[in-house]
Amino acid sequence: MTRATIVLFDIDGTLLDAKGAGRRAMEAGFAAVTGRADGLAAVRFAGMTDPQIVRDGLRAVGLPHDPTVVAQVIAAYLERLPAELRVGPPRRLPGVEAVLERLRGRDGVALGVGTGNVEAGARAKLRAAGLDAYFGFGGYGSDHESRAELLAVGARRGAASLGRTSHGCRVLVVGDTPRDIAAAHAIGAECLAVATAFHGVDELRAAGPSAVVETLATPAAQRWLDEHIA
Repeated sequence: MTRATIVLFDIDGTLLDAKGAGRRAMEAGFAAVTGRADGLAAVRFAGMTDPQIVRDGLRAVGLPHDPTVVAQVIAAYLERLPAELRVGPPRRLPGVEAVLERLRGRDGVALGVGTGNVEAGARAKLRAAGLDAYFGFGGYGSDHESRAELLAVGARRGAASLGRTSHGCRVLVVGDTPRDIAAAHAIGAECLAVATAFHGVDELRAAGPSAVVETLATPAAQRWLDEHIA
């Protein structure tokens, strides 16, 4: 019998390449609220939650970074994101659709996202890439600023969809950054790391994932998922 399993996928760099739409929308929203176009120039978005990104940008230019200002910037970002996604629709990364099709509908398996995007931004990106139908739940940057905490939220939601508690389920995290790996460790989950964005195989391996692959299209990725869901 398949053990109840929750699989949480990161979005940017793991499932899709949004071709800079998120950064452009965030920078424009930040400038609209703060009047500073340079605030996010030195902020690396990879592996960060949206609230962390905004807070780091506000700190960088010496502006207040209280929750009200952070929420205003994120609201301005969300207003601009759909138009930026239309500039060039996101590209699905190699092997993504095949993996999701392989896992969808399997007994005792719940597919969700574990992403630093706030929920509205995550849904907009997935919809633009034609991937939204695969995911009924997730843990989002709007749930918690900490990636580990938002993964825990996603795990609880996935467990509830299976009629279980998260303590009675295996949790697998699929992500592309060392932050994904660290957050998976923090909640006791196993992690499959994919080198499809800014971090190479060696760098990801040094962070200690359960396994690392170049893309989800590799036989090793398929094998790892099958073994951990059997």
